[in-house]
Amino acid sequence: MQVDHVDISGLPLLNTDLEVDGGFPPAVEAFRAKVRAADCFLFASPEYNYSISGPLKNALDWGSRPPNCWGDRAAAILSASGGSGGSRSQYHIRQVGVFLDIHFINKPEIFTKAHVAPKKFDDDGNLIDPETKEMLRKMLLSLQALALRLQGKPVNSAQGNGESMLPFIS
Repeated sequence: MQVDHVDISGLPLLNTDLEVDGGFPPAVEAFRAKVRAADCFLFASPEYNYSISGPLKNALDWGSRPPNCWGDRAAAILSASGGSGGSRSQYHIRQVGVFLDIHFINKPEIFTKAHVAPKKFDDDGNLIDPETKEMLRKMLLSLQALALRLQGKPVNSAQGNGESMLPFIS
């Protein structure tokens, strides 16, 4: 499985006045092309005020503009936050995903309580907690299996050959 990080920091705030003759601003066109090219999606998001971060919601909305780029593909969500581990934001992402026709895996769910021992991340932000790493491994395998099923491919066809491509959207 190949995981590509998709930087959404350069997306302008959604404004349909920026759509000209069926086209989008260059940053949005590039983002939408990456979304269309992906087999599945991994959303990583903190929780802000019990909900989705503004930049992620903006990216979801730009991708939803006709024609919807997200539809009929697999996705998974992980979050790291304070006491809730980001659970409320994940449920809001799922709600938006219903409209976008995204198919989310159900398990495992990863709600990382980033400030609870043992230490989850090193000083550079790298995941170091073995238990969380194992949950992430299982999540990626589940995501890959769902993506392959939705594509009508045998679930074991991509084992170890990097066939699936998924953007990491944070």
